[in-house]
Amino acid sequence: MMASSDLLADLLARCALHDRRAFEALYQQAAPKLYGLLLGVTHDRELAADLLQEGFMRIWQRASDYRPDLGQPLTWMGTIVRRLAIDRSRRGDQRRRAELGEEGWALLADEGPGPEERLHTEQSEIGLTRCLETIDPEPRRAVFLAYYEGLTHDVIAQRLNRPLGTVKAWVRRSLQRLKTCLGESP
Repeated sequence: MMASSDLLADLLARCALHDRRAFEALYQQAAPKLYGLLLGVTHDRELAADLLQEGFMRIWQRASDYRPDLGQPLTWMGTIVRRLAIDRSRRGDQRRRAELGEEGWALLADEGPGPEERLHTEQSEIGLTRCLETIDPEPRRAVFLAYYEGLTHDVIAQRLNRPLGTVKAWVRRSLQRLKTCLGESP
């Protein structure tokens, strides 16, 4: 059962006076919650346990810094251990970067589109979807079958059970309508 904020605040105040029993009680009360927080950040049980020990050392050293009027004791302690986890993660990332070398970086390089290109593509897709919605359902289906499934006009006519001329007209008119809607000259 988790201790009340008042109890944790009292234990922190006693830790500030170097009361080892208070520290032991604080650890018993808060460690499970802080360990869960660390595990969520690190996804590594051993690292979370190490960081918990290091975090409690900092809590012991900084107990006099805690101000009850500025926040809950568990939030204050959580901030300490979370920052430790983030710092450790950053140090680990820097170490891994140094160990990679050129060949490793080449393997990690993303050859795909960058953020600006992805945004442009996404905005274009939204515009295309909006424009496709202005086309009647059967002609729109013909366009999908032609351009997304790669079917010929003959196969589309058979699949939709419509005359070939009708399918060709639907596709041609739909494409003209899309060009106009997307702001391109017909």
